Amino acid sequence: MTVMPPPPHSVPDAAHAAAEVIELLEVLWERGRDPAPPAPVSASQLRVLYVLEREEGINLRALGEVLGSAPSSVSRLCDRLQAVGLVEREPSPASRRELRLALTPSGRRFLAELRTHRERELNAVVAAMAPGARRALAEGLAGFRAAVERTTPALGARAEGRPARSA
Repeated sequence: MTVMPPPPHSVPDAAHAAAEVIELLEVLWERGRDPAPPAPVSASQLRVLYVLEREEGINLRALGEVLGSAPSSVSRLCDRLQAVGLVEREPSPASRRELRLALTPSGRRFLAELRTHRERELNAVVAAMAPGARRALAEGLAGFRAAVERTTPALGARAEGRPARSA
């Protein structure tokens, strides 16, 4: 029988515990990707899809700012996503020289299927938790989200008025 250490109470202990959980979630998220339809989508490309879903019609420059990437890298990511039919470029109504980016119906379907598979994996794990632990998890995550929104205004502004997304 494995004995769990007491819950962390100091900031460094809590941050370390959160980092460990994030690593576990990354593994779980990848497992949730396994049964999803195969798509040649890297982690960087997946981030682009998430941003395009939230920021419909964003241009390459703004996408690069959100991702913290060089315009040439963002352009190549979008080229690949467009080649597999997940992203489309459209002329901007504001400027003929600017292109807007959007998910295609296939891109939206891909994200929906990916979320379905990932949520199934996550639900199985959460269902195995004791009810008190589930309540504590929900409370802790709500507090974590609120802290992120307070300390990272750009993330909080993007999250306002949008439903929570699981992927």
